[in-house]
Amino acid sequence: MPSKALYKVSETMVVLSLSRTVVYELIPAGRLRTVKEGRTRLVPAAAIAEYVALLEREAA
Repeated sequence: MPSKALYKVSETMVVLSLSRTVVYELIPAGRLRTVKEGRTRLVPAAAIAEYVALLEREAA
C-alpha cells in the first residue's frame, strides 16, 4: 500500500511501473483518478490502490 497521501505523476509512474504516456492516458479514460492543487496534477494513494484492484479484477 502506498505510504503517501498524494503522488505526483512522476512518482505514480514509479509506483505503478508505467510510462508517463500511459499514466496520462489512464486519466481521461477514467481508470486513474486525480486531483489538482493549483497547476499540479496529483494522484491520491487510494486511486493507485483502486487502479491496482481494477487490474486484478480484469485479470480474473
